[in-house]
Amino acid sequence: MDHRARPYRSVLYIPGSKPRAMDKARSLPVDAIIFDLEDAVAIDEKATARALLAETLAAGGYDPRAQIVRINGFDTDWGAQDLDTIATISPQAILLPKVNSAADIEALATRLDARAETAQTTIWAMMETPLGIMNAAQIAAAPRMAGFVMGTNDLAKDLGTRQHADREPLLTALQLCLLAARAHGLVCVDGVYNAFKDEDGLGRECRQGRDMGFDGKTLIHPAQVATANAAFAPSAKEIDLASRQIEAFDAATAAGQGVAVLDGRIVENLHVESARATLAKAAAISKLEQA
Repeated sequence: MDHRARPYRSVLYIPGSKPRAMDKARSLPVDAIIFDLEDAVAIDEKATARALLAETLAAGGYDPRAQIVRINGFDTDWGAQDLDTIATISPQAILLPKVNSAADIEALATRLDARAETAQTTIWAMMETPLGIMNAAQIAAAPRMAGFVMGTNDLAKDLGTRQHADREPLLTALQLCLLAARAHGLVCVDGVYNAFKDEDGLGRECRQGRDMGFDGKTLIHPAQVATANAAFAPSAKEIDLASRQIEAFDAATAAGQGVAVLDGRIVENLHVESARATLAKAAAISKLEQA
């Protein structure tokens, strides 16, 4: 299954306990929403939040945005009840926090398999622990897996790193997860940028994530959406180059040649594959924005 067929440029966290925020999210130009029952919900609001979220998602109005529910872990007092409540509305995807191994995903998959309502529900994993990073390849190959979400704040805490604008202390972990995700055809979205009023800093980190290969970025505030959408979409220059690469290669192939030359550079089949992916992504974004 190609889980990357739709855009995930902007993935916004919305607390499951905040009805006004959830209502506003219906009109935001985000590609995906993570409805959060974990970190964003206080302990004494857990029960109310899960009931409210189930009712809100059942009412709908979020299409064409992808809808992902982050439950609490099953090692807490709330995880099992979160899943029991949310499962009744056939969620698109469940995001499991603090995944350490494939066994964590397999346990969730078993619970989903036991319910008719969740036959089509996919699983996403929060990659935010050192053990989880070390087991990324096995986690990516687990049942129902569709995507990784980088939990860079928790990971930095566990590693004891200092904050760097270039995120050098986290690069190994980020790249390991990207490698695992790509090996198994998963979506992989970057961690949050905490200073939501710092648009320049957000832009730099989005561009870094896009250059690395991430599909998009998780966000903590609606003000960050436009920057992420722009950074993770193909630029007009990239779209033009992709179109001309395909044209040049097709012409070369028709002439019996295996490669083409465009703007003084060789164009081989691998470049054409990337070019077609760029155009497909641009088309998917256009379709999503017009929906």
